[in-house]
Amino acid sequence: MKIRYFDFIQQTYDFPQEEFDVKDGELLFNDIPMMELVEKFGTPLKFYYLPNISRNIQRAKKWFKKAINENQYKGTYKYCYCTKSSHFSFVLKKALENNINLETSYATDLDIIQKLHKEGHFTKNNEIICNGFKTDQYLVKIGELHRDGFKIIPVIDNPFELSKLTDHIDGKMDIGIRIASEEEPKFEFYTSRLGIGYKDIVPLYKSRIQKDERLNLRMLHFFINTGIRDNAYYWNEFFKCLKLYVELKKVSPGLNAFNIGGGMPIKNSLAFNYDYSYMIDEIVFQTKKFCEEEGVEEPDIYTEFGSFTVGESGGAIFRILNQKQQNDREKWNMIDSSFMTNLPDSWALSKRFIMLPLNKWEEPYERVFLGGLTCDSDDYYNSEQNINAIYLPQYRASKPLYIGFFNTGAYQESLGGYMGLQHCLIPNPKILLIDKDGEGDLKFEIFADQQSPEAMMKILGY
Repeated sequence: MKIRYFDFIQQTYDFPQEEFDVKDGELLFNDIPMMELVEKFGTPLKFYYLPNISRNIQRAKKWFKKAINENQYKGTYKYCYCTKSSHFSFVLKKALENNINLETSYATDLDIIQKLHKEGHFTKNNEIICNGFKTDQYLVKIGELHRDGFKIIPVIDNPFELSKLTDHIDGKMDIGIRIASEEEPKFEFYTSRLGIGYKDIVPLYKSRIQKDERLNLRMLHFFINTGIRDNAYYWNEFFKCLKLYVELKKVSPGLNAFNIGGGMPIKNSLAFNYDYSYMIDEIVFQTKKFCEEEGVEEPDIYTEFGSFTVGESGGAIFRILNQKQQNDREKWNMIDSSFMTNLPDSWALSKRFIMLPLNKWEEPYERVFLGGLTCDSDDYYNSEQNINAIYLPQYRASKPLYIGFFNTGAYQESLGGYMGLQHCLIPNPKILLIDKDGEGDLKFEIFADQQSPEAMMKILGY
């Protein structure tokens, strides 16, 4: 009988995989020995492997280029990074090395873009897609960048924005309209709060936009909350949006951009299986087919990939401090941090990441629960994405066990309130940046040390 943890993984998954392997009982992630990071930088530790940002951007560009060529599609493809996924400077600078555009959600995003422009990372040839419900501050910043010569496209979320927007622009401006998509039946509401209803968009264009010489409707935008998936719900919404695009195009000749938003899934399990190339080819093929049948030219296709861009670059490493046996069946491995504060999606959305031990792969395994340090009953992690349980090498106090959560690079710091106040005053871990130099050798940089008690006390007024 095979009882090693390594045997369990090989029997359960196709392993090793592209980014994961094991050598001498210890985990490698993108050929980086994880235990060497532990020995050098300690735990808890968050890290970003920055080459994965460029890798995913280039993969998407390659898939779309292939689909456009094979389908003889006449439009182009534009990759946008959704900044709310991670606003860190090292993320945006790495992403912008790949000649992309940016999608924003709030006024402060535009301050960041102005800073990046001054430093030479963002040019006025890059496009800025402005989404979200727009405050007066946001609209003022949009007008400021437009007057300064940036290629900025505010996507109208509601009719009230039109009146306010025109107060802040000089000359002609390209705009977009966001469709309020219908949610899946399991949602608590029928229609997204974001955007404008299907039936209201053409009348809005004819009554407000068509008559204003300063405005050119260039983009139709939609986003499906459950992501880009090959199911009946997605394709039904996709074709409804295409139908509206064609209807608008026939009365609005300046319309030439179809923005399908974000939602490209990322790997959340060793059993993850998603045919990116097929899905992108089908999007391009169906768009071309629909437009040809309706007698309109194919639009440029925009995407706003956030998690897909940055998610697979991030990871978090923890040490098991001790094991608590609460009854005959439940063993709790306590980590040296908190799930609620440092992986908030695991608590708020029951999101699951790839979780693997960093060491002890040659030892027997056991079923456990993982507990965080806060005194909150919700601070736990109890299952993997495709297995209703967690299995780890057996805990022994004489030999510490370390675990890693992978593909955590999107949203966790912003949702957790990075370097702010955390539940039970659990500190933010140290953040390590991993990149490659011109020779292809790894280089390491500490972006931030673990949050200090003094920093938290200052926020609290002590």
